[in-house]
Amino acid sequence: MTSAFPSTRLPCGNRVLDLAHTHVMGILNVTPDSFSDGGRFSRLDAALRHAQAMVAAGATLIDVGGESTRPGARAVSPQEELERVAPIVERIHGELDVIISVDTSTPAVMREAARLGAGLINDVRSLQRDGALEAAAATGLSVCLMHMLGEPGTMQNDPHYDDLVGEVTGFLAERMSICAGAGIAPGRIILDPGFGFAKTLQHNLSLFKHMEALHALGRPLLVGVSRKSMIGMALNRPVGERLHGGLALAALAVVKGARILRVHDVAETMDVVRMIQAVESAE
Repeated sequence: MTSAFPSTRLPCGNRVLDLAHTHVMGILNVTPDSFSDGGRFSRLDAALRHAQAMVAAGATLIDVGGESTRPGARAVSPQEELERVAPIVERIHGELDVIISVDTSTPAVMREAARLGAGLINDVRSLQRDGALEAAAATGLSVCLMHMLGEPGTMQNDPHYDDLVGEVTGFLAERMSICAGAGIAPGRIILDPGFGFAKTLQHNLSLFKHMEALHALGRPLLVGVSRKSMIGMALNRPVGERLHGGLALAALAVVKGARILRVHDVAETMDVVRMIQAVESAE
């Protein structure tokens, strides 16, 4: 499929990600309370083994998160988040051939992760936390801006939109403009529609259906729906039984032009991406 944005090259620290095709980003939660895999990878050795397995399965990015953003999650201090994230970023950088993304809204974590070898800042709050915009700009890294209303703890308290797609697009456009004013060029930005964040099931389904409208912003899209409640509610499945629904959405996301899929199940998602690429490249 052809690219919808001017350049397919995304600078990520000392690496460049070619977004002419879709990549898989493996999720590495080093938290005790993530909704899907909380506590499984909070030990450094377990986290590194999981990162190694995801890279071997085909992930070109690993997204390291030290603060859960599920509804009702406990807030963590910057120091606690840093103590969770920094050691694994340093180990991955030293041992694996992969781009490291840090899933954080915390300025201190952005700066230290960049120093230790991270290549991308993935912020669900779109650099709105005090000091985050300046910190992200200072790192020189690319950033992922995500749409969300409010804070994770309260975001699902009756979210309302008069024009869902228009409001999501407008929010992301405004954040891009603010980033540009801080010295973060459009060529260093990717966008996340924010599925599951301040959205009902119908909001999520409608936004997914009309995702192509976001290409008007001229930047690559990251889609993260792996194991999320939108799958559970649509299919009546608990967290551990959402793989097939997630793979269906992954395939749809690729067809709709997503360039990064943020997932827990890397090997299975890679099969989806490779199969679509095989068909698209046929004569």
